[in-house]
Amino acid sequence: MSYNSVFSADLFAGQTMIVTGGGSGIGRCIAHELAQLGANVVIIGRTVEKLKTVAAEIVEDGGHADYVAFDIRNEDAVAASIAQILSRHGAISGLVNNAGGQFLAKLEEISQKGWETVVRTNLTGGFLVSREVLNQSMKDTGGAIVNITADHERSMPGLGHSGAARAGMENFTKTAALEWAHYGVRVNVVAPGYIATSGLKQYPLAHKKRILRRKNFVPARRLSTEAEVSAAVVFLLSPAASFISGESIGVNGAVATMTAEYAMAPENTPGPDDRFPYYDGFHRSEKLDFLADGFTFDEDE
Repeated sequence: MSYNSVFSADLFAGQTMIVTGGGSGIGRCIAHELAQLGANVVIIGRTVEKLKTVAAEIVEDGGHADYVAFDIRNEDAVAASIAQILSRHGAISGLVNNAGGQFLAKLEEISQKGWETVVRTNLTGGFLVSREVLNQSMKDTGGAIVNITADHERSMPGLGHSGAARAGMENFTKTAALEWAHYGVRVNVVAPGYIATSGLKQYPLAHKKRILRRKNFVPARRLSTEAEVSAAVVFLLSPAASFISGESIGVNGAVATMTAEYAMAPENTPGPDDRFPYYDGFHRSEKLDFLADGFTFDEDE
């Protein structure tokens, strides 16, 4: 069994693509799809075992994968690691800045250290990797960069540090698209909304219950799959997007269009599942039991 991508099997044949945060969740899914489409994928993260496992999955499926473990927030480590990737694999055609992380907290509860850690992870790290990929490779060859952010435009209560960083990444994307255009480098954003990703497993029970309720506030009446995010990334890396730069694609089931004045149809209105059918081409996606239809939490949870 292999990844069921909607794109041509040899779309990225012979091209080297980097995916940060490729050891789990959305990044793992993106790495698998790129490899299925012929790319030589290099996944980046801090945990060697996670990276090793995903790289082995890709090779087992018939793809090409390598991994390099380092902290994207460490400027010297970033520069050295990009040089290492270039020495192993040659020019870099595409970069997906997917690495990120945050913790649940109200703004008044966040320390300076906590704030700066999240900003460095979700903004500074992406900048450092992008800069080094540009300076060491894409200045000479061109290429495409896709930054993964989040649906942050209105607010992100409980995740204000992450929202601020994601908004910064969006503006960085626009500026980089402008400044790097003469190098033949395109820079875009994919902004997921509520996603059914394996990363949700790490969150506490209260947040899982909140996730279950969220789909009732999405016009499409469901959460997105990792594969639906990956497909948007693949499109922006592909030649079909060769005249698109400095833009953001939301993968959110129209939730970003909601206003206080609009009353959504009742929860039990028939039809939404048929109108917005799931696309999940990722053959190794992890199914989350608490998102399954009919799942209920134990009384004592």
